[in-house]
Amino acid sequence: MKVIAFNGSARKDGNTARLINLAFEELTREGIETELLQLAGRPIHGCTACYQCFARRDRRCALDDDIANECIAKMDGADGIIIGSPTYFGGITPEAKALIDRSGMVGRANNDMYKRKVGAGVVAVRRAGGIHVFDTINHFFTIGQMIVVGSSYWNIGIGRNSGEVEGDEEGLKTMRDLGVNMAWLLKRLNP
Repeated sequence: MKVIAFNGSARKDGNTARLINLAFEELTREGIETELLQLAGRPIHGCTACYQCFARRDRRCALDDDIANECIAKMDGADGIIIGSPTYFGGITPEAKALIDRSGMVGRANNDMYKRKVGAGVVAVRRAGGIHVFDTINHFFTIGQMIVVGSSYWNIGIGRNSGEVEGDEEGLKTMRDLGVNMAWLLKRLNP
């Protein structure tokens, strides 16, 4: 079994990556393979609504000038998907939104290709807006007929500057619990 995670932060290895890696530690402990793809410095642009994915139905976006198809292929090959984003002005990052829009459209065009995969959102926030980001990520999972795994609190860690989430004990516990719960669910879905 494998879980692919996407860090939608402009900061490579910042708070969002740290939160994802805490969940990964638990998944790895349970024998589940993990991979983190960081979007920082790797261009991805939004969906142009060309609808070629519906005409072609080849599990790819017709636009092939960024990392979207690499991300879509990794989602397609994984049993679980984590999308992480910091909170930018009360919302998801443009990179994470582009990933959701492009992969979501391709998924719908190809008979809901992420159907029954396990999904989890991970959010870093300084103060407010984290629930909106969490909801945006979960909307992607639910419209794709995925199974959203929960934790002991909403999957949010508090911290602004890189490393500050380390001081959010409840957020760290939430990520560890998320990893444990995701592993449990994956093992029951894939005995």
